[in-house]
Amino acid sequence: MNMVKVAVVYYSSTGINYQLANWAADAVKESGAEVRVVRVAETAPKEAIAQNPGWQKHVEETKDVPVATTEDLEWADAIIFSTPTRFGNVASQMKQFIDTQGGLWVSGKTVNKVVSAMTSASNPHGGQEATVLSLYTSMMHWGAIIVPPGYSNDSIFAAGGNPYGTSVTQSQEDGSMVENVQDAVKHQAKRVVEVASKIHG
Repeated sequence: MNMVKVAVVYYSSTGINYQLANWAADAVKESGAEVRVVRVAETAPKEAIAQNPGWQKHVEETKDVPVATTEDLEWADAIIFSTPTRFGNVASQMKQFIDTQGGLWVSGKTVNKVVSAMTSASNPHGGQEATVLSLYTSMMHWGAIIVPPGYSNDSIFAAGGNPYGTSVTQSQEDGSMVENVQDAVKHQAKRVVEVASKIHG
């Protein structure tokens, strides 16, 4: 059986979604699949980034993480997206990356990609579910196979109960994660590998 290939594609300004992406990657490897962790390109002005010390620090710390390309998507049997919420939608950096995949889409190479998504927001009702659903709308156009976690494991309840994709609240005090979502992220990633193995293995 062929080894399933999973691309974990994330955007993170201060590190939350980077951590989610790495937990997902760990679970993919634990499941015996091949994984690439890639970040979408930063498009915010340097002046805006410099005004937020946490943002500037994270940009510098992750400068060596490979930037996501169309080739990464074409290579992958499955894609796990992780993006913060921006006004109830995906971050513009992630949206731009998705919007530039017209060539891949028109060639039919997005069809039957197994896809799942994760997100974060600065408060529990700040658009977490809407962001994941918004990303999934694009994936329907791609002809992708959406694999949400649902309520398939107790870890989803412990993480806040989002059946569309793991989501976490970022503390407005110190920037840390409010809920403990590591187990939910890992379960979601393993579920993606399981489904992708049935389709592409």
